[in-house]
Amino acid sequence: MIPLERILPDPNSSFRVLYHHVLSDVFSWDFHYHPEIELVYVFGGIGRRHVGNHVSYYESGDLVLIGSNLPHSGFGYGALDKHEEVVIQFKKELILESLEFQKIQDLFERAVLGVSFFGYTKEILEKHFKKIKEQDAIEKYISLLEILKILSESEEYILLNKTQYEQSNLSKDQHRLFRIFEFVEKNFEKDINTGNLAEISHLTIPAFCNYFKKNIGVSFTDFLNEYRINQACMMITEGNTISDVGFRCGFNSLSYFSRTFKTFKNMSPKDFQNKVFEKKERK
Repeated sequence: MIPLERILPDPNSSFRVLYHHVLSDVFSWDFHYHPEIELVYVFGGIGRRHVGNHVSYYESGDLVLIGSNLPHSGFGYGALDKHEEVVIQFKKELILESLEFQKIQDLFERAVLGVSFFGYTKEILEKHFKKIKEQDAIEKYISLLEILKILSESEEYILLNKTQYEQSNLSKDQHRLFRIFEFVEKNFEKDINTGNLAEISHLTIPAFCNYFKKNIGVSFTDFLNEYRINQACMMITEGNTISDVGFRCGFNSLSYFSRTFKTFKNMSPKDFQNKVFEKKERK
């Protein structure tokens, strides 16, 4: 079963603020849930998000709101180098159910699907998350209200799941999906076909294809390609050559690798490499 995490508020506070700035290898793919709403701001880098049935990757940090009892894993897993984030965990009751806070209550309703924010919203909130970890209890509460106000008014977001996560299916789906994800993690550089996954899922190939699309929202082929391309981004960031990366990520053709990379990243591997080098030079 997916473990329930017990959240204890900070001293003299009704919610918890966590700050992590550690090596990414301290994180594991630990799926868990808790009644508290969780707000995560990752300051930079590439990593993986797993919220409900949604598995995807971020490239330049992340800002995600996770609703009450929505299972998720730590965002530091799969990140490059050091991982820096602020996590805010609070109960829905912290925000009064009054007309003044109606937009924030509506935001919480969307959060049951998981909400990822981007663009200007993420940019302007960076300073709020940087200061909240240093503030006293009252200042933190005021900052949290400011953050939630901005998020509730933003239109720069995507919902990570199409439907609310069904608690009744947690155990069976958890183990099956974990077997699938673990197999992809260990074998993404090899030739993988749906027959491999159907076998470990104890399903026929058509049943596996339908199951995966229903639970993850994309075909297995698209999921595998996205996983490989995000692994490729990490390898390019580490300084590996594009040709070496393509073959190490399971692509037998560099032209197919380039086309697939552009499909998911809206740029060629070479353009991504140049972008990485420009950032490093500015530092």
